[in-house]
Amino acid sequence: MSDHPETGLYRGNVPALLAAFERTGLDTPSYVLDETLFRRNGEILKRVQDETGARILLAQKAFACFGLYPLLRDYLVGTAASGLHEARLGHEEFGGEVHVFSPAYKPAEMTEVLKIADHLVFNSLSQWHRYRDEVLAAGPRVSAGLRINPEYSEAVAEIYDPCAPGSRFGVLARLLEGADLAGLEGLHFHTLCEQGASALGGTLRAVMEKFDTRLQNMKWLNFGGGHLITSPGYDVELLISLIKEVQARYPHLQIYLEPGEAIAVGTGVLLGTVIDLVENSMPIAILDLSATTHMPDVLEMPYRPVVEGAGDAGEKAFTYRLGGPTCLAGDVIGDYSFDAPLHIGDRIVFHDMSHYTMVKTTTFNGVPLPSIALLGEDGGIANVREFGYEEYRRRLG
Repeated sequence: MSDHPETGLYRGNVPALLAAFERTGLDTPSYVLDETLFRRNGEILKRVQDETGARILLAQKAFACFGLYPLLRDYLVGTAASGLHEARLGHEEFGGEVHVFSPAYKPAEMTEVLKIADHLVFNSLSQWHRYRDEVLAAGPRVSAGLRINPEYSEAVAEIYDPCAPGSRFGVLARLLEGADLAGLEGLHFHTLCEQGASALGGTLRAVMEKFDTRLQNMKWLNFGGGHLITSPGYDVELLISLIKEVQARYPHLQIYLEPGEAIAVGTGVLLGTVIDLVENSMPIAILDLSATTHMPDVLEMPYRPVVEGAGDAGEKAFTYRLGGPTCLAGDVIGDYSFDAPLHIGDRIVFHDMSHYTMVKTTTFNGVPLPSIALLGEDGGIANVREFGYEEYRRRLG
């Protein structure tokens, strides 16, 4: 098997999903999540845990639609959080283990986090020493760890490279020489971004080379996220062998992974509607969904989402620029071609829109947030949540 995970595609039946959506009478924009595909991903993650003894967490920074948490509890041991609010959500809605990492904690946050965290990861020695007494006073229920920077990563976009020179993430190996690590029980690293097991292998070699002495004295090691374990092309066998290799070298360590994309990749779509057609050097379709408010990674990363039935510009007979309804001139999703002309009222289906979408939406310009719907295993669609004017208003006064 190759180690180049494929991303960008919803793995369900788009025509069946669209037909079920139309029967509900729901309007767009709307995320539609496929329960069957979440279970498919969960089974793969459960297999890794069963064969290795590693424990896998849901990284809520990528997916935090807590209506799916009862389903995900069948496959995962808990949640990973990037701060107090994510930690609360995981504790209240998911249960299980709650792992928390933040680049820096404020004193009031620390007081609250210590009430719910099982594993608490610090980004610097100064933060650890500042809060060590408070953490240790919380008792053995809270296990403290330190994020390390192995100064190794492979082929990720610069904006997502936590090991780039000048990165604010993790402690370098040389800064641990002679350092007081008393009370710390684990190490955490995170170097991947939608990558395969071979990239993890490179990271592990760097970690074991630079932090071997530290690992000998720890109870757990967290491999972080970015593992696209459930995507086609991912080498699951290699991942299992890498985990076992680390366990053979450090049999006392409990291994954790905290993927985000792997939980939700390929599981859902974002549905929009053409609300106007205009002309300016080329045909432009204005949709009721937006790059900047509904799928900001299109502009931030940037990346080009897959559109059902569409090709690159010029590939098919009719090319359109797809744009959003905001006042931002750059609110453009991209140029796509179609076999037939678009018309006002046509549905546009954007693939693979479960992860890093709902967690990053905004209400800029007062544009409504997409609703959230769930395609059940029985083929019916249930409306999970709709958002209106109050979601915009309550944030501003």
